[in-house]
Amino acid sequence: MRLEEKKAIVTGAGQGLGKAISLRLALEGSDVLLADINLATVRETADEIAKQSGRKVLAVQTDVTNEVDVREMVKRAVDEFGRIDLLVANAGVLVSGSSTDMEIKSWRKVIDVNLTGYFICAREAAKQMIVQGYGNIIQINSKSGKKGSYQNAAYASSKFGGIGLTQSLALELAPHGIRVNCICPGNLLDSPLWVDSLYDQYSRRWRISKEEVRKRYLEQVPLKRACTYDDVTNVLLFLASDESSYMTGQAVNVTGGQEMR
Repeated sequence: MRLEEKKAIVTGAGQGLGKAISLRLALEGSDVLLADINLATVRETADEIAKQSGRKVLAVQTDVTNEVDVREMVKRAVDEFGRIDLLVANAGVLVSGSSTDMEIKSWRKVIDVNLTGYFICAREAAKQMIVQGYGNIIQINSKSGKKGSYQNAAYASSKFGGIGLTQSLALELAPHGIRVNCICPGNLLDSPLWVDSLYDQYSRRWRISKEEVRKRYLEQVPLKRACTYDDVTNVLLFLASDESSYMTGQAVNVTGGQEMR
């Protein structure tokens, strides 16, 4: 129980990696507020995690690009938990395609959710953490925040910006006892994002089978396997705990050696 009695918020928590993060935090002793734009999904996930962990788990419908929604999310956490020890900014979207063909509305959507949404959530959580005199913010970034991504210009731009924001917030919030870090996962090839969307997109674009798409991505990884939720949550647990108390402003790779900077 490395996070016993901690109080956490996780955005984009209804499914996939956000669900896995929320479950891991609860199993390690945290009470968790799950925020997601899809209320039905996040309620179902919250009920499931509460039963498995025995912790207090809340579900809140939140659009991270909406300042009013985010303020209400933070207020609900403070009202129910009394404080916020940890914010995990996980909500994100990916729209791939050639830069010359991408519509500006798609570009803006990716930047708005992945970068501006992260900023709004971090800003509102930091206001409470400053009052407390401590806190911890972790953004789920990507290996695309370290290196350009082919036909993913909007996504890579949003993630590069996320690392810059993480470092800037770390400098600004350090005097208040608040740490800010991010995690850069590799390809979560078994996640809903890949299974429900990206395999289809890349298969059509490259005119190869989904199995060949997966093989192509695995061949790029020195450790020759996909990133898993456990790989990410193991590192997140370390950053969320006091074991990493001397770390701030870091972008930690979890890529199987695919990215080493």
